[in-house]
Amino acid sequence: MSTASPERVTASQKARAARVLAALDEHWGHARCELNYTTPYELLAATILSAQSTDAGVNKATPALFARFPTPAHYAYASPAEIEPFIRKIGLFRSKARALHESMKALVERFGGEVPRRMEDLLTLRGVARKTANVVLGNAFGINEGIPVDTHVQRVSARLGLVRPGATPAAIEKRLMALFPRERWCDLSHMLIWHGRYACPARGGGHTHPICREFGKGCGGSVPERS
Repeated sequence: MSTASPERVTASQKARAARVLAALDEHWGHARCELNYTTPYELLAATILSAQSTDAGVNKATPALFARFPTPAHYAYASPAEIEPFIRKIGLFRSKARALHESMKALVERFGGEVPRRMEDLLTLRGVARKTANVVLGNAFGINEGIPVDTHVQRVSARLGLVRPGATPAAIEKRLMALFPRERWCDLSHMLIWHGRYACPARGGGHTHPICREFGKGCGGSVPERS
């Protein structure tokens, strides 16, 4: 996906997005990645594990996992069966154990034991799709190649009138990239996630958070879009 000119947006749409961003900064400017990690490959592993799982659940498993496999080489020279016991309580643990083993083996064999800093390289790793690559690039290296779109970002960006309801993750990412400054893409994802996680959950109506009241179009807010 090109980052030069992802999608055409109007001046009024960008102005509204700027107001949304200012509100998110006010309320969620402290938002950050909630996966626990200390190195890029720990973040890569945690993000692979987080697919269809909660960050809290992943964080319960990773201390023992990271202690047993402190470098990519430790995963590479082990087997998926040796990794499985450490992540058994995480959903899809067998396929994730294979993904950890193969992705870390690729780091050792093709990238000198380091997590690559290019989207196209990350996407060659097993268990890594665009969302995971964006998380790693943005949080481990400060590289805003794109915007991580998880279920919270999907729901909240639609409820705040930033994207069309029912849009695909790829379409949502493209639209958000066009609306918001590139240097804020990773921050934006964190703030939308925190707003969705702590103020605007999937179920329950009549949300009273100021952002929902001002910009909400499907979360209890009734203020029409301003131009």
